[in-house]
Amino acid sequence: MRKLDRVREEARRILDGGRGSHDWEHTERVCNMALHLAAFENADPEIVEAAALLHDIGRHEQDRAYGKVSHEILSSEMARPILESIGYQEDMILRILHCIESHRYRQGSAPGTVEARVLFDADKLDAIGAIGIGRAFVFAGEVGAAVHIRNLDVENTKSYTREDTAYREFKVKLEKIKDRIYTSEGKRIAGERHEYMVSFFKRLDGEAEGRI
Repeated sequence: MRKLDRVREEARRILDGGRGSHDWEHTERVCNMALHLAAFENADPEIVEAAALLHDIGRHEQDRAYGKVSHEILSSEMARPILESIGYQEDMILRILHCIESHRYRQGSAPGTVEARVLFDADKLDAIGAIGIGRAFVFAGEVGAAVHIRNLDVENTKSYTREDTAYREFKVKLEKIKDRIYTSEGKRIAGERHEYMVSFFKRLDGEAEGRI
């Protein structure tokens, strides 16, 4: 069995049955997008794929801790023994772990390699557009948030509460993502997805008045 097949098996074992916003299907989409971007960037596909498969394996612990655990650090810590047991050499492991540690939007180290930038972009692209909207509503449901709160002062709201709506996620994070993308192909895709997302949330805010 290929090393990457074994990485995939381990990642799926950990992620299967997790919350819908960060489940195995999210990881598969990120992996597919990362490999797509890697071809444009001449990134090492094995590093990209291994990192993409393992990038969220600590995410469920962050959710259980209501955001008080940094999943990119935990995912990296969990990934090391998996990669060692499969037979990856230390230099390869370090390159994979850097991708995992630097993939998060809000914090963590900046992606310092082409492979890390590819993973960062792939993960962020899954947070915007139609799929990003769907995931935002799934996450809101997971934390018990309202469908929508009009005139929400996002600066004075808290995550993992009833105020943590899909619209809050859009204002706090999603609308800013297209300006954080590194790769040229990622920027092209982000532009299209951003347009659609902005139009949707504008429509949502109007429909929430019960007039449109």
